[in-house]
Amino acid sequence: MTYKSDIEIAQECTMEPIVKIAEKAGIDEKYLEQYGRYKAKIDYNLLKESDAPDGKLVLVTAINPTPAGEGKTTTTVGLADALQRIGKHVVVALREPSLGPVFGVKGGAAGGGYAQVVPMEDINLHFTGDFHAIGAANNLLAAMIDNHIFQGNELNIDPRKITWRRCVDMNDRQLRNVIDGLGGRTNGTPREDGYDITVASEIMAVLCLANDITDLKARLARLVIGYTYGKPSEQQPVTAGDLHAEGAMCALLKDALKPNLVQTLEHVPAVVHGGPFANIAHGCNSVTATRMAMKLGDYCITEAGFGADLGAEKFLDIKCRMAGLKPNAVVIVATVRALKYNGGVAKADLNNENLEALEKGLPNLLKHVSNIRNVYHLPCVVAVNAFPTDTKAELDLVESKCRELGVNVALSEVWAKGSEGGVKLAEEVVRLCDEDNSGFSFSYGLEGSIEDKLNQIVQKVYGGKCAVLTANAKKQAAQLEALGYGSCPICVAKTQYSLTDDEKKLGAPTDFEVTVRNLKISAGAGFIVALTGDIMTMPGLPKRPAAERIDVDENGKISGLF
Repeated sequence: MTYKSDIEIAQECTMEPIVKIAEKAGIDEKYLEQYGRYKAKIDYNLLKESDAPDGKLVLVTAINPTPAGEGKTTTTVGLADALQRIGKHVVVALREPSLGPVFGVKGGAAGGGYAQVVPMEDINLHFTGDFHAIGAANNLLAAMIDNHIFQGNELNIDPRKITWRRCVDMNDRQLRNVIDGLGGRTNGTPREDGYDITVASEIMAVLCLANDITDLKARLARLVIGYTYGKPSEQQPVTAGDLHAEGAMCALLKDALKPNLVQTLEHVPAVVHGGPFANIAHGCNSVTATRMAMKLGDYCITEAGFGADLGAEKFLDIKCRMAGLKPNAVVIVATVRALKYNGGVAKADLNNENLEALEKGLPNLLKHVSNIRNVYHLPCVVAVNAFPTDTKAELDLVESKCRELGVNVALSEVWAKGSEGGVKLAEEVVRLCDEDNSGFSFSYGLEGSIEDKLNQIVQKVYGGKCAVLTANAKKQAAQLEALGYGSCPICVAKTQYSLTDDEKKLGAPTDFEVTVRNLKISAGAGFIVALTGDIMTMPGLPKRPAAERIDVDENGKISGLF
């Protein structure tokens, strides 16, 4: 059987004009800024001026991702469509895709099959220019740092201690480490530098965590760009505020702070805004977008990146803590294929029934379920994203193991059937949202040391023994605590493929250590980043990048996004 590609399905859809989608969401025309016929920005003043009650907040997360694919965004979109189908007033809130993965491996990230947000090509490419604004603000600050040093260095910045890197929204490994300022005195001061992908910029995290434009400007001023000359005990952080950069940066970001409105294939309003990666940042769409969606719908369906050990942990421990949000229910997406992969089956053999491997891989799912239920104390459901090769025996095994933990399983067929394939999941989510979520708690408190908080994440969320800080990380922890940053939450940067810091350890290992090799303060975002393993803040393109298959015809019709 041949299936239509995602872009073919998206291009066959008849979209509603965005003014009609806004009307459906209850957005007054005065808050709508149209970007063509099918996209718009929503003025953030709607949040200040609306007296509508908040809708229910539903988080969609997943098991650790595998090459077999889990379909988290697809499930998120399909669930929103299915809630509309059963008569609920719903808005979906998603992250914006980065150009790097679009041209690299993924080829697009706006859902899939008959559960997508559209216009799919626009969302995956330039959209409304938010990422360009973030990159411009990031690089303006970088330019002001080096210009300050060139013009006499009044702030006594040590060029060897500059932590602020330039960025570009593209997978370009050549730029990971560079030497710039060459060409003589008038061209700057030579120094080692580097580029991150735009979604790894702290400005992305700042934009996504800011409550309003005033908070955005204050967070930008707190950005630490490096340290002064002196012995380690004498070095002081230098901020963007010290360089008087926050006003101009905020001017570049004023429109990027406004959430974007689009629609699903079934015309559910979709707020798509912000996009920090979950393995190197906090992995959630913006606080503004989530709050906006909660104001506009009785149900807000949102997602967090990668597996629940990354995206959900950071959504709950960082975003919810900072924004005062409390989810009503959590959906954990899994596939039989991915669970068999966790059980040791090669990718080429995943279509074959293998109950033994499935049972061996199920602990990965069960660990994430246990975390949501027993660490964060939230109601949850497992959504099994259906594949044609799944057998009844395999699906029954997943269901029985989840029921042992007191959690229901719903088969999700939204990729193939749209909203019709998500009705059972939607009904279970509605049921869960009526349960008591007052027991919600974080996995750690803020009062402990940096090492204490890391240990709690490793032990409670990952299921490991402890965090081990290298000698360098121990020095950094002591310095950050001495500078007053010890009470910040922790954003762990680690592989998405495993509960450990080793991507090859699948399933649900125990008794392992997580090595923290580097700690840095993201003072604007308000958290400490703990780097483990070999985490790239600038990915590279694969041998056969998706860009090779993307094209546009003489009528401007794009092909090759998938």
